Amino acid sequence: MSTILREHAEQQYAAELAILATHDDRSRPPNWRLSPWAVSFYILGGNLPDGTAISPKYLGSRRLIEIAVATLATDRALLLLGVPGTAKSWVSEHLAAAVSADSTLLVQGTAGTSEESIRYGWNYARLLADGPSTAALVPSPLMRAMQNGKIARIEELTRIPADVQDTLITILSEKTLPIPELNSETQAVRGFNVIATANNRDRGVNDLSSALKRRFNTVVLPLPDDLEQEVSIVQMRVASLGKSMELPVEAPAIDEIRRIVTVFRELRGGATIDGRTKLKSPGGTLSTAEAISVVNNGLALAAHFGDGVLRADDVAAGLTGSVVQDPVQDRLVWQEYLETVVKEREGWRDLYRACREVL
Repeated sequence: MSTILREHAEQQYAAELAILATHDDRSRPPNWRLSPWAVSFYILGGNLPDGTAISPKYLGSRRLIEIAVATLATDRALLLLGVPGTAKSWVSEHLAAAVSADSTLLVQGTAGTSEESIRYGWNYARLLADGPSTAALVPSPLMRAMQNGKIARIEELTRIPADVQDTLITILSEKTLPIPELNSETQAVRGFNVIATANNRDRGVNDLSSALKRRFNTVVLPLPDDLEQEVSIVQMRVASLGKSMELPVEAPAIDEIRRIVTVFRELRGGATIDGRTKLKSPGGTLSTAEAISVVNNGLALAAHFGDGVLRADDVAAGLTGSVVQDPVQDRLVWQEYLETVVKEREGWRDLYRACREVL
């Protein structure tokens, strides 16, 4: 059994990728480990002709995934856009794993991300001793992806300062990374491409320049269409994470997951599921990812401080913490929701009592 806390996608799903490769007889773009059809099949899941089941990594629109995969087979980069918790990073990782068998060529975008993180840096001991040389150069993940014909990933692109973002323009348009210090350049090997993610609630932080936007094909990943689809996503991810964390607990009751997702969807949408009661929405996103976190936190409490069965007492603190981001405004919104909806809903009195205790 692996001792790694979180394996990369290509490690965790190595068996599925290997099986798909043996069944994949379709044409593959240069340096792709699977054909576009097989990459899409790996992401969406299904049964192969021999009955082998491939687990779904993304529950949502098939066409969106096909567009994303097709984009990577062209000379345009891919931008996955959406609100927090719509599986942008998850899809990005699995696309890179399926295409390149390597999801580790990653640049994490922050306000402190420098130009060197995207282009290259230097080993300053060698630089001082010998001057600029190939041996002193430290390639970025993006440069390594160019050299090896693989997929590079850039997380939270709009968090990166605008002048650093524009470093990508030459790379994406010319497929070349100049190294003026060595009077040289790195030219991208066929198979190279970039997947970037961005939170569309961050618009105005560091908006992409029009020149950079033109280098990307944008795919917007939406929130789950309906309650049951979101419940299925939470259940699938919780099962995967619970297995990796080896929690000694029973599988979470689907009814408890459905209650959590219902709370999130109602507060997010500003109305109860039946549409009869209008609600105030809190300031947080209340994303599917946060629902997964609430369930996992509840499972940990149930496993180590309870009887191993997920109950309202186990999820109340996580649920309250996700909703109440602002201690004043969100607290009022949550109190009103508890009194007008949760308290009156049949079979939810245990959740009402548990949430009132931690509020």
